Amino acid sequence: MAVDRQRVEAAVRELLAAIGDDPSRPGLAETPRRVAAAYEEYFAGVGADPAEHLDSEGLAGETGELVLLRDIEFRSMCEHHLLPFTGVAHVAYLPSDRIVGLGRIPRVVETVASRPQIQERLTDEIADALVAGLAPRGVLVVVEAGHGCVAARGARQARSSTVTVASRGTLAEPIERAEIMALIGERR
Repeated sequence: MAVDRQRVEAAVRELLAAIGDDPSRPGLAETPRRVAAAYEEYFAGVGADPAEHLDSEGLAGETGELVLLRDIEFRSMCEHHLLPFTGVAHVAYLPSDRIVGLGRIPRVVETVASRPQIQERLTDEIADALVAGLAPRGVLVVVEAGHGCVAARGARQARSSTVTVASRGTLAEPIERAEIMALIGERR
C-alpha cells in the first residue's frame, strides 16, 4: 500500500494550522512535503508480508544447530502517538530443513517495524513471520527499545527502555531459551 503523499501534506498543513501556527511561514513551508516523504519511508511496511523475505529456496539441507542475529537496529512508529521508538532486535531460530541468508532476517524486522506499531506486536509479528517463512523448530525474538512517547511526554523517562520477548516452538521452553538469552546478553 503506497502512502498518499498529497493527503499527508494536506493533513500536516491542517495540523500546523490547528496548533495555531502558520503553515506557510518560511520555517514550515516545506514541512508538509518533508513529513510526507518521511511517512512514505516510516510506513513502507503497511500491507507488506514480512515472510516474503524468507520465501526463497534458502540453503536446503544446511541447518546447523542455532542461528542468532544480535543487535539488529530498527526504528518504528508508536501507533498511539505517532512518535518514534528505536532499538535493537535479537532474532534466533532453530532450523528445520533449511536456512536463509543472514541479510533476510533484518529485512523481516524492517518490514514489520515500518508500520504503525506497538512493541509487543512488533515482537510477535517478527516471530510469526519466521515461523511462516522458515517452518523452524523454534524461534526466539527479543526486542529492546526506547520510546519517544515515554521520553517526551507523560512519564518523561528519557533513558528507560522496554524489553519484549516472543518465543515459538522448542524455544518457548524456558530451559531451551536460557542459553540463547545468555548469548544475547553476552557483550563482545
